Amino acid sequence: MSQPQGAEAKKYYDEIAQKYNVQIDFKQFISIESVSPKEFRAQKVSILPDHTAIIFTSRHAIDHFFNLCHEMRVNIPDTLKYFCISELVALYIQKYVQYRKRKVFFSPDGHIDGLMNQILRHPSETYFLPQSSVHTDDIKNYLEEHGIKHDEAVMYRTVSKKFENGELDGYDMFIFFSPAGIDSLLENKPDFKQGKTLIGCFGPNAAQAIREHGFRLDLEAPTEECPSMTMALEHYLAKNSSKKK
Repeated sequence: MSQPQGAEAKKYYDEIAQKYNVQIDFKQFISIESVSPKEFRAQKVSILPDHTAIIFTSRHAIDHFFNLCHEMRVNIPDTLKYFCISELVALYIQKYVQYRKRKVFFSPDGHIDGLMNQILRHPSETYFLPQSSVHTDDIKNYLEEHGIKHDEAVMYRTVSKKFENGELDGYDMFIFFSPAGIDSLLENKPDFKQGKTLIGCFGPNAAQAIREHGFRLDLEAPTEECPSMTMALEHYLAKNSSKKK
């Protein structure tokens, strides 16, 4: 697994490992770090007072937005509105500001369409979108298509972890959760050849990156049948265990 898992998810993975007699290791393939105030200012985007609403697509975006604002001594007004990709991300804002329903909005289904529906109900706001160095332009394109005033800027970056020689050898399967995980694998093993090694992933962006690198994708989630990676992995192991029998 190319990233750590929460206690609840890890419990399910441990059950799967015991049930099918496999070993599942969790390795941090990437880390996230803030850009410096100097790097942010070089993008020539002013957060306040130019913007009245912030769009958050992840908890990482929330952490690095508020931390960088603190470093740059940007005072966050109580009137600022927050539009989040999901309720889980919206609730995370409580780590930094008091949660008020009148200023925190989120997509009910966790998808961009749901987020845009919320934004379109507030067309007079000027939006700021904190981004990672690795991102898609889906939300930017939606905003431009609907004539919503906005700016975006990179506030944090994805950095590949450096593994010891041989640390990634001997695994039968790698499971990735982002394109950056694939990049990390290839930076650590530039001569990587897939061969019989199995590759799985969660999410369309990771799947696209795997295929663009010319690798075979053996396990993909989410699907209608398996909306989570734990379900997809167990389904794969059950299917292939029965074949071996």
